[in-house]
Amino acid sequence: MAQFSGSGLTCFRGERIVFRGLDFDVGGGGILHLIGPNGSGKSTLLRVMAGLLPVIEGGLAWDGAPLAEDRDGHRARLIFVGHQDAVKGALSVAENLQFWRAMGGSATGNIEAALERFNIGGLAELPARFLSAGQRRRLNLARLAAVPAALWLLDEPTTSLDTASAAILEDEIKRHTGNGGSVVMASHGRDPSDGRVLELDRYSDRNSVGAAVS
Repeated sequence: MAQFSGSGLTCFRGERIVFRGLDFDVGGGGILHLIGPNGSGKSTLLRVMAGLLPVIEGGLAWDGAPLAEDRDGHRARLIFVGHQDAVKGALSVAENLQFWRAMGGSATGNIEAALERFNIGGLAELPARFLSAGQRRRLNLARLAAVPAALWLLDEPTTSLDTASAAILEDEIKRHTGNGGSVVMASHGRDPSDGRVLELDRYSDRNSVGAAVS
C-alpha cells in the first residue's frame, strides 16, 4: 500500500517558524491525527501536505518518490477539506459537488448517492447560499463519497456537525481506510478513531518571530 511521508519539514509563515524539523508518515489504510492548540500549525501542515504551501526545509514523498517531481499527480490523488467551507453560493448543492468532481479530474462517483449519504439529497437543487453551517459542512464532506482519492486531508472535519453527521463521517473514514486509503485529520484533541497521533506542539518554535532558518 502507498506510503505518504514527510522528513525534516520546516515552515516559515507570517514572520515566524510555525514548525521545525517535523517528520511524519502514514500508510495505506492508516489514519494520522494532528493535535495541538490553536497556532500549533495543524492547518498549515495540512496545506503543506496538499501542496498549497511551501516548506523552507525538508520534503514530502509518496512511496519514496519526492512530491516535488510530480506536484500535479499528487494533487490529483487527494481531497483537501479545509476548516473554511469552499462552497460557491451561486451554484446549487449538486452543482457544487459536480464542480469539485470536475476539478478532481474524475468522471466517476455518484453525486446523488453522495448527497444522500450525508443527508442533503433533498437539497440538491437549492442554491448553496441558503445552506446552514452544518449543511455547508456536509456538502463539503460529500466530496469524500463522490470523488475517488487515495489521500484525505481533513481540517477539523466535525466542525458544525451534529452527532448523527459525525457518525456518518466516521463510517466514511472506516470505509476509505478499509479500502486502502489514507487519512490525515486535524483536531483540538485526540480523536476517538483508530490511528496514530502527531503532536504539533512538539515541533513549534515560539521564539522564532522574524527569524528564518540559516
